[in-house]
Amino acid sequence: MTQPQLRLHRPSSGAPAAPAAAALNAPGPARSSRGGRFFVTLLVLVLILICIVGLPYYLRPMAGRVRSPLHVWLKSSGYIGQSAGILALLLFLFLWLYPLRKRFRWLSFTGTLARWLNAHVLMALGLPLLVAVHAAWRFGGVIGLGFWSMMLVWLSGIVGRYIYSRIPRGRAGVELTMDEIVRRRTTLLEQIAQQSGLDVATVEAALAPTPASQQTSVWRTITRMVADDFARRAAERRLRRVWEKHRGKRAANRAVIRSVARLAREEVALAQQMRMLDATHAVFRYWHVLHRPVAFAALVAVLVHVVVVIALGATWLW
Repeated sequence: MTQPQLRLHRPSSGAPAAPAAAALNAPGPARSSRGGRFFVTLLVLVLILICIVGLPYYLRPMAGRVRSPLHVWLKSSGYIGQSAGILALLLFLFLWLYPLRKRFRWLSFTGTLARWLNAHVLMALGLPLLVAVHAAWRFGGVIGLGFWSMMLVWLSGIVGRYIYSRIPRGRAGVELTMDEIVRRRTTLLEQIAQQSGLDVATVEAALAPTPASQQTSVWRTITRMVADDFARRAAERRLRRVWEKHRGKRAANRAVIRSVARLAREEVALAQQMRMLDATHAVFRYWHVLHRPVAFAALVAVLVHVVVVIALGATWLW
């Protein structure tokens, strides 16, 4: 991919074009709502407490579990076990609302894609532990099929979220154009130079990313992404050394140091993402091809499990 030339000056109008300004500066959602974070945190803490209290039960063989006073509560069809299963099913079905939101634009009144993705990721975090409690930490038979299918989707989702975050986006979650990325980098370099007292060329030289390999296989692209995560810290340290040498014995305000470090990480990330943009898009397409059938397989496995449980009457609800 040919990297566009970074122009280190502001547009003559003194502000970016209207679409770019909207993409870069539009107020967007936080990473996740406080209510969602509280719910997932509380859920995980309750599940951990259940696992700690029920550890003697979970460590017993099946014959020993039947004699335990906790069996009526912690077995898969028990009061706690099946309640965890019902909640897991509701959360799993909720995760399918995000693909619907992406597919149908008329659902935009329900929130931005960025907000939906954050909720999607957040709700998925507690799912494996919830399913494990429902299965009483035994993963054989139909329960095992549903659990391991769900775990494949969960792991695939983590990889997909990692790749997704490597595509530059505005606060509202809309992907930035190459011109918008260049303008954003220019603004960041100027802000760093202004706060640190360095000139823009020095800042750009200190934060310059490592040249990317011309080979763009899936594996090379992913390993390059991971290497770039470490390279950002190295670039930040280079800038700090240059800055310390420039200011000599003069002490810098801690708030300014933190601000410069944050801006430097953001600038290096944008430079890395711009350099790898085409390869990242290719890997993301491959991920979609893999993730969709796995997600459908997990959905089918979970629904089969629910139907079998209802048909056998293995429940305390009826």
